[in-house]
Amino acid sequence: MKSTKDKILYNSRRLFNEQSYSSVTIRMIAKSLKMSSGNLNYHFKKREEILEALYFEMTEEFDYRLLSFPAMEVSINQIKIEIKLTMKRMIDYQFFWTDLYNILNLNANIKTHFHEIYDARFQSYIFLFTQLKKNKLMKVSILDWECQNLAEQMIVYSNTWLYSTVLYGGKIQDSIIEKKANTLLSLLYPYLTLKGKKEFYEITNFNES
Repeated sequence: MKSTKDKILYNSRRLFNEQSYSSVTIRMIAKSLKMSSGNLNYHFKKREEILEALYFEMTEEFDYRLLSFPAMEVSINQIKIEIKLTMKRMIDYQFFWTDLYNILNLNANIKTHFHEIYDARFQSYIFLFTQLKKNKLMKVSILDWECQNLAEQMIVYSNTWLYSTVLYGGKIQDSIIEKKANTLLSLLYPYLTLKGKKEFYEITNFNES
């Protein structure tokens, strides 16, 4: 059974996703739970505390998966699986990614942690590239600065795909996740070996010709 605090977080996330963080008030959250604002304030004194709790709830899974990367069996297919898992988690907290700039400027704790995660994500991509080279899926001739630029491009796309999808009226469904995952994965394509490209075509809907 969910605790009152869990119910507040669940309903807040639902409302934020439906209407945006800036549009939802403490009173609206309390009303959705059929409780008084005073009762809600016992658990969260202000809306920003709910925002922060939801952010760290979301990133708990991201943090765990970043730590598990060194033990991951690295392949093009496995990278795509990880990409899709991340995208699905982002959809659960859609409000954050569609209003990323404003939310980061609202809360110092969130902004600090988000920047720390950036560094961890960057190093994880560099690690993945190293493993892809070892597995002869990525060209060993790639220069360090090319790997660094590629890691940054993949992070930027990861941060913005959901915003751009919603911005242009796209519906968030499995076909969109598949398409966006393939697009992100395609950033790797120019750097793949023939073996890597063969696996790439096996798991995407791109035409080899």
